[in-house]
Amino acid sequence: MPYASQQDLIDRVGEDELLVAADRDRDGVIDAAVVDGALEDASAEIDSYLAQVYALPLPSVPRLINRLACDIAFHRLSPEADTSTEYRRSRYDEAVSLLKKLAGREITLGMPQAPTTRTKPSISSAPRRWRGRRLT
Repeated sequence: MPYASQQDLIDRVGEDELLVAADRDRDGVIDAAVVDGALEDASAEIDSYLAQVYALPLPSVPRLINRLACDIAFHRLSPEADTSTEYRRSRYDEAVSLLKKLAGREITLGMPQAPTTRTKPSISSAPRRWRGRRLT
């Protein structure tokens, strides 16, 4: 399930901007399937970072994650429509930077984190004993 909807994207970037980026058949209407695909891709990218810290799916969508999903999805839409700008790229870079901080546990979403399961491997065996001229 995506972390943002088409309406969230319109609220963030504006309908005109989204129309330019997501009207693939040039009929003056936002192509919902294109937007949904971009939002699904953005959510999958976000999950790849969050899975390191949080149990998925999240019980609710934090506002930060909604914003990051919109920024990533709009960036993914824009290059295809040849409308990418430095501003959009910087918003995408900022989104990825925040996701890396979430994955590294430098910042938190304010929800329960999955327990850390990183343990060092260990090997145990019976002690070796000396028997005359050789070990057994």
